[in-house]
Amino acid sequence: MGTIEYEEPDMSVNTVVHANFRGDARAALDFYQGVFGGDVAVITYGDAHNVTDESESDQVMWGQVVSAAGFHLMAYDVPGHTPWNRGENAYFVSVRGDSVEEVTAYWKGLSEGGTVVQPFAESPWALAYGMLRDRFGLTWVLDVPRPYDAS
Repeated sequence: MGTIEYEEPDMSVNTVVHANFRGDARAALDFYQGVFGGDVAVITYGDAHNVTDESESDQVMWGQVVSAAGFHLMAYDVPGHTPWNRGENAYFVSVRGDSVEEVTAYWKGLSEGGTVVQPFAESPWALAYGMLRDRFGLTWVLDVPRPYDAS
């Protein structure tokens, strides 16, 4: 059997679970904060001026809990007009990086043969953000986060 080469990771990019909910993302984030500690950050559809149904304006368009121990989970509430099945699309694979250029390269690679769900561009919570479904059916969220002050 051959030798497996291992290269130390370049810590400029990490992969984060991005959980999808239907109306209870904030409660889930608060729950996970209670379990793991850390800080919760939330931007609602109303905050982002992206309300399609007034009853959903206070729901989470983007949220996360991050602890000093390394726990990191992102979450959002899937809007009512978008199909959602707890067992079929309960999560995304999220790739976060420090450099727009680096993450753009990942975006270009993953999008080959895939379907863009949200074009890769600046957003209220990220220097660059986009969502795509790759040719194998996985949904990826790629972003370069804005600095966040939890105080």
